[in-house]
Amino acid sequence: MASLLEFKNFGVTFGEYAAVRQLNLQVQQGQFMALVGESGCGKSITALSAMRLAPDNARLSGEILYQGTNLLALPAARVRQLRGKDIAMIFQEPMTSLNPVLTIGQQIIETLRLHLGLSAKAARVRAIELLQWVNIPYAEKRIDDYAHHLSGGQRQRVMIAMAVACEPKLLIADEPTTALDVTVQIQILSLLDKLRQELGMGVLFITHDLGLVEQRADRVAVMYQGEKIEEAEKSALFQHPQHAYSKGLLAASLHGSQATHYRSSRLTEIVHHLDAPPTLYTPPIVPARPIQNAGRPLLKLEKVSFHYPSASPQTASVKDVSLEIMPGETLGLVGESGCGKSTLSKLILRLLTPKSGSINFEGQDITQLTSSQLAPLRRRIQMVFQDPYASLNPRHTVGEILRTPLRVHRLGNRATHHQAVLKILDQVGLPANSVERYPHEFSGGQRQRIGIARALIVNPQLIICDEPVSALDVSVQAQILNLLVDLKQERQLSLLFISHDLAVVRYIADRVMVMYQGESVEQGSHQQIWQQPRHPYTRQLLQAITPG
Repeated sequence: MASLLEFKNFGVTFGEYAAVRQLNLQVQQGQFMALVGESGCGKSITALSAMRLAPDNARLSGEILYQGTNLLALPAARVRQLRGKDIAMIFQEPMTSLNPVLTIGQQIIETLRLHLGLSAKAARVRAIELLQWVNIPYAEKRIDDYAHHLSGGQRQRVMIAMAVACEPKLLIADEPTTALDVTVQIQILSLLDKLRQELGMGVLFITHDLGLVEQRADRVAVMYQGEKIEEAEKSALFQHPQHAYSKGLLAASLHGSQATHYRSSRLTEIVHHLDAPPTLYTPPIVPARPIQNAGRPLLKLEKVSFHYPSASPQTASVKDVSLEIMPGETLGLVGESGCGKSTLSKLILRLLTPKSGSINFEGQDITQLTSSQLAPLRRRIQMVFQDPYASLNPRHTVGEILRTPLRVHRLGNRATHHQAVLKILDQVGLPANSVERYPHEFSGGQRQRIGIARALIVNPQLIICDEPVSALDVSVQAQILNLLVDLKQERQLSLLFISHDLAVVRYIADRVMVMYQGESVEQGSHQQIWQQPRHPYTRQLLQAITPG
């Protein structure tokens, strides 16, 4: 059977750097082909090249055949006829891909009129049908909205509506569900499956999330350092991976079918080498030290409520939430965007003041403390943010970033500050020469280690981790999770670990709290939540990450 899309000895170079080397890959009609690998492996430039959207300084070699025709040899005018009509693409970040000054309707209508020659009236009717098809509520009204009026999941649905507007034969999806809630992810993937079956579309699905691949793919190709190192049917790859890197990806990944927990096993880390295949390393389990004051909660919330001034009481951001975190315990906090997770963390940090209820830290109600009374508390409760680059001052060296909390809290002097910085860098696995370097000189995983070091350097008792690994590659995620576990055991830390990734929470949490529409709907041990979920919303979340 002839391939719908075929890369033959395809390569991409930028000057002396080879981003993709000798890639051979086929996508058949109606097939869901997953292309997996981590940042920098060549996935996205491969996808852009198929659309003839590679940067001008990229030198392409080999062939990209669409139904037997080499796309790289076609005139630009012919490529524009194919692009959007026969071959369509869903980009990773819809907010930067949608035009902010045009309504979503105008952007869909433009595609329909350009490729199908519809009248303005007919194109509008069809655009509404497409929005309804991708489950945008009140499509007749929402068609005149702008991108910023929509949620992240809705914007991604609009991107899908635009991509399938002309019923393409081939759809390229580049990380289309990254950073979306699990229930929205499953809706997007189910929608793509529906369109694939109804239109007979071939799908090239690019991702680093093996959980999604396990759920949906027919066939999987793995890329590493610009090369395809393995390709197989999904079941064969997951059960019998051949290449060391594929084995490492699977061992480092957390997905719906696993029951991995930090007390029984650690995640495998991939050790990269310049001129040799990667090797795998699994850290040993470090027994936890006895916890001081283990019987008394470190943090206790009782019926805490808060709503923003613009919201009505019926749409409270947080409503009557109660929880406890014991010394040395990790509480996983899960729920979809807008459920109140981040608002709750701000209340605990006293960046917001609750309308009612109490927040007790070490037995003291902190809800009524003044700014000066809160100062000592700031040192004892720290936070690790989702985006390590945005949360680090780009104009300060790492040394200055780490010394600043010590100065603010008046801990030690200049000499002791230097020793403290070197010690914490060593503890988070960064070299001593990091002191004089700036954040942009580090990888994403290294920057997150800097963020963790900044939180730890003042020796807190509780760390709030707000989606700390959601933006990281699989192998880097494994390193950071292993690091958090080790530091927690060593320092007897308590963690409030906020995430929309249930597999990650299942691994790192001792207990789990599920939030829905501002309320705590279920709490329990990590075993109970997964094995005997009581609330319908919890069951819905778990079904969204279960293969099948």
